[in-house]
Amino acid sequence: MRHPRVVVFDLDGTLAESKQPMTASMGDALGRLIKKMPVAIMSGGGWKQFEKQFLPALPAGTPEDRLYIFPASASSCFVHRNGEWHPQYDHSFTPQQKEEVMEALDESMKESGFAQPPQIWGEQIEDRGGEITFSALGMEAPLSKKEKWDPDGIKRKPLYEALKRKLPELAIGLNATTSIDITPHGIDKAYGINRLVELTGIPVGEMLYVGDALDEGGNDSVVIATGIPTHAVFGPEETEALIENLLK
Repeated sequence: MRHPRVVVFDLDGTLAESKQPMTASMGDALGRLIKKMPVAIMSGGGWKQFEKQFLPALPAGTPEDRLYIFPASASSCFVHRNGEWHPQYDHSFTPQQKEEVMEALDESMKESGFAQPPQIWGEQIEDRGGEITFSALGMEAPLSKKEKWDPDGIKRKPLYEALKRKLPELAIGLNATTSIDITPHGIDKAYGINRLVELTGIPVGEMLYVGDALDEGGNDSVVIATGIPTHAVFGPEETEALIENLLK
């Protein structure tokens, strides 16, 4: 779709390299796009990650009231009203659910024979409120290491399958680099797309989703079931070129 009325972007691997700040160039392109149409960002990262990685790159004067941010795989949504960011909704795990997820992770790692990497950078498990993420190389792993460790998901697949058996009531997502995301059942990026339709009043067929993990099992692939048109990219450079085309 050349001229959608709303564009939805993944963050890591799409607008920015994994866990890296979005470039000023990308921020400028997005700022111009947001002036033209509403834009939504959906990521497995938590709200704090958006504050660190995404928001600082937006240029002054960006109409943030037209921006919808969906952290933690759309388990929450933030909107900008009266000069501040506010949660539109929040589906965070309860303490009991978090405990069950942690136990399932421990058991699944043993049962699947998951081989721990020889080096880990930072914590492997992060509580993002409405999402618990297991990052095999650690949350602070260098991008160069993450890109090479498991690009096809083969190393994580047994753990992913074990978690699906242990936590059938929850959604398990395999992302494009080193992580596995766990969210409440029915609360994923597809849920976020449907909520975005409600928030904007724009039909899903007139939106466009842009992501780097749209293949089966990827954490972007769940949006396909909503009927939203999609565009797969292989990194921020392709995304920025797409934005420039949308601005023509």
